[in-house]
Amino acid sequence: MARPGRQRLPMLLRRCWFNLNQTFRRRIAHLGVTPDQFTALRSLVEGNPKGLTQRELTDAMTSDPNTVTSLLERMAAADWVARQAHESDRRANRIRLLPAGRKKYEAAREIALELQTEILAVLPLDKREEFMIHLEMVGEACQLAAARTAAKAEN
Repeated sequence: MARPGRQRLPMLLRRCWFNLNQTFRRRIAHLGVTPDQFTALRSLVEGNPKGLTQRELTDAMTSDPNTVTSLLERMAAADWVARQAHESDRRANRIRLLPAGRKKYEAAREIALELQTEILAVLPLDKREEFMIHLEMVGEACQLAAARTAAKAEN
């Protein structure tokens, strides 16, 4: 099992996330963008060209609806995103990226890529993609565990 003093998965993930998030927050602060806003902008850039529903955006960001609602209100006030009626679901709106939002995304993306390169430089070049694949697998396993736990709580 675990050796005494070794950090385990939750602590390692928390340490990575906290330090990465704080570093990114500081590096993009001059742009007036937060890490959560960057994640929303990226999700919109990479998502359906027609736009994403708020539920789709919430899922893509691995966030909660209240956080995304508040985030979208601020981004809409800054003219980074716009809501438009969904073409087939009258209860939903599509969130789409506006030119000012794309411009903010592009500026923050350059910083994100530089930071990613800096962080991954601790790994051998030929192991970086494998690490990212494994990290994605761990993330998916965490998501499945959360879904199973939620399903058990509902029963």
